[in-house]
Amino acid sequence: MKNFGRVLTAMVTPFNDDYSVNYKAAAELAKYLVANGSDGLVVAGSTGESATLSKEEKIKLYATVLEAVGDKATVIAGTGSNDTRASIALTKEAEKLGVHGAMLVGPYYNKPPQEGYYQHFKAIAEETALPLIVYNVPGRTGSNILPATIARLAEIKNIVAVKEASGSLDQVSEIVRITPSDFLVYSGDDSLTLPILAVGGAGIISVASHIVGTRMQEMIAAFFSGNLAKAQAIHLELMPFFKVIFVTTNPIPIKTAVNLIGLNAGPLRLPLVPPTVAEREQIQKAMRDLGVLV
Repeated sequence: MKNFGRVLTAMVTPFNDDYSVNYKAAAELAKYLVANGSDGLVVAGSTGESATLSKEEKIKLYATVLEAVGDKATVIAGTGSNDTRASIALTKEAEKLGVHGAMLVGPYYNKPPQEGYYQHFKAIAEETALPLIVYNVPGRTGSNILPATIARLAEIKNIVAVKEASGSLDQVSEIVRITPSDFLVYSGDDSLTLPILAVGGAGIISVASHIVGTRMQEMIAAFFSGNLAKAQAIHLELMPFFKVIFVTTNPIPIKTAVNLIGLNAGPLRLPLVPPTVAEREQIQKAMRDLGVLV
């Protein structure tokens, strides 16, 4: 499936009080998200605390979410890491389950040069038939996948999209300019969704859509139907929430927000910790202002 949808939620991973994965809550959260604006879900990405999930936990999460919503939404497995061989192995396991695609974060910490990025993603693509999304997030990985490298990768048949979280509209514009018209460019920053649509983006791989997915769908639909005034109004309405969910390290705020609306996301695994009292109050205020929390 090449067109994954307009709003994909980078889903949090629910944990039990003992920090084990709560698979039942993951299935329920997946169903809720799909019923509330999500065309698809990215499972075990950075918002899903992938750094502290084992390979076995990730595979069971893919299977759980696929069983819960796979007939209604696209299920994208987060299978990237900074080890090419490990990424290939996990992508193959996800493919066996029947996921609709995989998202691969740029290798972190080892900071490969551009040719290293190219060879990493190419090697994975050659070992799977899944459609792949490259995830560029320099703030987490420590280095930037440049537009020219994305353009080279777009020539590979099953590398079909990029999640762009560099924060640079210039970079996004250049990627759109030099890649094929059917290559999908997703915003990786909620607050830049509308500007990225304006330069050729296809949609958003979102954190905020846990709470405001329906409104984000309305914003994107308004943009594509030419009602720019409505799209802008929704963008400005949601901006305070877009900002507050990054008041501290993701996914601390969004997991807090999910728990606040009565869904069971559970705690965070160390080294992530709960928000401070002040941060929690900011999150609650933004949610009350939107009318999503009483």
